[in-house]
Amino acid sequence: MGIEITGIGGLILLILNIWAFVSIIGSTASTGAKVLWCLLVLILPLLGFLIWLFFGPRSAQRSA
Repeated sequence: MGIEITGIGGLILLILNIWAFVSIIGSTASTGAKVLWCLLVLILPLLGFLIWLFFGPRSAQRSA
């Protein structure tokens, strides 16, 4: 028995995961760390996103 996320919940999770990928790729972390974070979010969409949200690299801040 797996957990299926469908409908509006699945769409919201997809948008959040895309945001996580963009933020990971734009971060100042090493390439290896970026790959590992992206794999975590890709393989475990909900749990990986939550782990990234609390512990993952952030995108580089723009200086205005």
